[in-house]
Amino acid sequence: MMKSLFGHKAWANTELFDVLETLTPGPDAHTAIRLMNHIYVVDRIFQAHLLGQPHGYDATNTKATPTLAELRGAVAEADAWYQEYVATLNEAALAEPLGFNFTDGDTGTMSREEMLMHVITHGAYHRGNVGQILKNAAIAPPRDLLTKFLHIAEPARRG
Repeated sequence: MMKSLFGHKAWANTELFDVLETLTPGPDAHTAIRLMNHIYVVDRIFQAHLLGQPHGYDATNTKATPTLAELRGAVAEADAWYQEYVATLNEAALAEPLGFNFTDGDTGTMSREEMLMHVITHGAYHRGNVGQILKNAAIAPPRDLLTKFLHIAEPARRG
């Protein structure tokens, strides 16, 4: 299941970046990039948690806003890492509890599976926010649907 979910995430991000490239520079584009950067930063924070390493972030977004092209490349790299990572996990690894520190210094514990599901749901939530920005700019957002992805990735499912 995790392989499908992270495959969908990577596909949905690519689709969304394709549409974001058509957005006229301005406040809407800036807000959309900030939201996508927030997703990326949280993905990297949880990557560090999964690896038991410090993440180096003091907030869930960066002070500077990357360009859309820079961010697209960084997101693709993070998505590839997650896809490779989940391919290596078994049930015992997914269930393993991991301790970590939030950016505000508080501590927490989540299973590896809970962390991965957080990455999935967090990204989907904020891609929806970006989709609303696109709608407000009269641009149709991509259809970020797991069902669509599964049928594109595995056409035989269409029977």
